[in-house]
Amino acid sequence: MAVGGPLEPFWDLYGVHKSAHVFKVLEDLRIGNVLPDKDNKQLHEVVNYFVKEPKRHPSLKPHTETPFNAETPRKMLVDSFLTPNELFFVRNHLPVPDVNELQRNHTLELTGIGLKRPVSFKVGDLKKKFKIYKITTTIQCSGNRRTDMDKTKPVKGLPWDIGAVSTAEWTGVKLSDVLEYIGADESKVSHVIFQGHDRDIEGLSYEASIPAATAFDPRREVILAFEMNGKELPADHGYPLRVVAPGIIGARQVKWLERIILSEQESMSFWQQKDYKIFNSSAAVEGGGVTAKAIQEYPVQSAICLPEPGATITDDYLTVKGYALSGGGNGIIRVDVTIDGGLTWFEAKLHSSDQMIHREWAWTIWETSIPLPKEHRGEIEIAVKATDSSHDTQPETDTGIWNTRGLLETKWHRVKVNVDTRKQR
Repeated sequence: MAVGGPLEPFWDLYGVHKSAHVFKVLEDLRIGNVLPDKDNKQLHEVVNYFVKEPKRHPSLKPHTETPFNAETPRKMLVDSFLTPNELFFVRNHLPVPDVNELQRNHTLELTGIGLKRPVSFKVGDLKKKFKIYKITTTIQCSGNRRTDMDKTKPVKGLPWDIGAVSTAEWTGVKLSDVLEYIGADESKVSHVIFQGHDRDIEGLSYEASIPAATAFDPRREVILAFEMNGKELPADHGYPLRVVAPGIIGARQVKWLERIILSEQESMSFWQQKDYKIFNSSAAVEGGGVTAKAIQEYPVQSAICLPEPGATITDDYLTVKGYALSGGGNGIIRVDVTIDGGLTWFEAKLHSSDQMIHREWAWTIWETSIPLPKEHRGEIEIAVKATDSSHDTQPETDTGIWNTRGLLETKWHRVKVNVDTRKQR
């Protein structure tokens, strides 16, 4: 992108690349060092692109500060069905826009094929013209659990543990209602593109798209949300308007929404064409972008939140608690837990809110209690797998699903704990 110019502005903006594996790649490509200028001349303008960042809760676990990316601590994931706004995981690709500017000037524009002219709405217009809905849905980053896949073989990307996932009740208007109101013709549209107000130094917006069949279908309940858990959207989560597309990976749910484009082609943005795709397991680099399809819905997933890795258990019973979810509206019908490598399974009790069948957009919290061997001392590995309403089940290993970007890690989740039941005697 620098095209022969200074690299530093781009390096400063895309701070997510300041990570160990990127530095290792760069070290292999090093051809020399640039010596400090003896006249101490400034070769490029130093700009802080992140001066408008909001304050964050100290309990979040950051992976990068600029842009800010942080996960919810595993214990807090299952403290309640809905994740508090301040503890909801944060995935930002670019600097957070100036909230004060958005308060003054934000407008949503809809344009594209089949429309005679662009149509614009203020958030207040959306509230007045359309029925308001409340949708409870889980948003999961497609890189959730990447650290697990990295243990199998090194992958590229933010080192998410199990906390790049959270659940909220979103308030907004259905995209399908808005599209019907403006006279959009689904027969002419193949993809619906969303553009955010977050921009890079060239002025290009974060952009992603979903299939028109999803956007136009009222049963898919894609909404333009302006509230989160009954409160105004926080700055990190898209104030004043964002897309919430249930059952789809977080990367398509564009924040700080300012433009919707009806298109015959999917978004041509980097994040649609080059990232958030899964490549052949034998591919060393992301070179197959032409044939690989952009991820939309995510597969069945589960994780153990309690006990935490390395915990010491002295009771006669082991209490295990976590979450499970699936994409596309599929619900969770069973969660199984083992402590002997899969020889014996214990079926967990499921705690899910009332959701309509095949429109189960939120996670299921599960819990089970497993008797421990008497007079046992040593390490035990807990493993969990979930089965969804399509009877898809998580694979045991990464064989066949490993990919260089570490996306959609869904193998059995495992946690090792120390057990000493003799302490109860």
